[in-house]
Amino acid sequence: MQQLSVAEMRMLRWFCGHTMRDRVRNEVIRDRVGVAPIEEKLTQHRLRWFGHVQRRPPEAPVRNVVLERVDNVKRGICRPKLTWDELVKRDLKEEIALDRSAWRLAINVPEP
Repeated sequence: MQQLSVAEMRMLRWFCGHTMRDRVRNEVIRDRVGVAPIEEKLTQHRLRWFGHVQRRPPEAPVRNVVLERVDNVKRGICRPKLTWDELVKRDLKEEIALDRSAWRLAINVPEP
């Protein structure tokens, strides 16, 4: 995630015409361009997809594939520490996903 954030800031600096030598803070550049941090946007999209899957009927194929838990699987070297399901649980609770209006309010990341 850190590499993604660094790449994003490089592009935003290039977009604004600044270099690292100009010593302009990241927050100033984000305000000037008017974008939210990429970590927050990724969380928003992950939760939006989770809400979509949660609202599907229980017999829908997407629910079986996405929400299926595979236990006793050894994670390889340099693999994520958390599964997609664990990331979503860390971000929000499942109950909110069933109420669409509350869900949209909860996952919305406003642009500055």
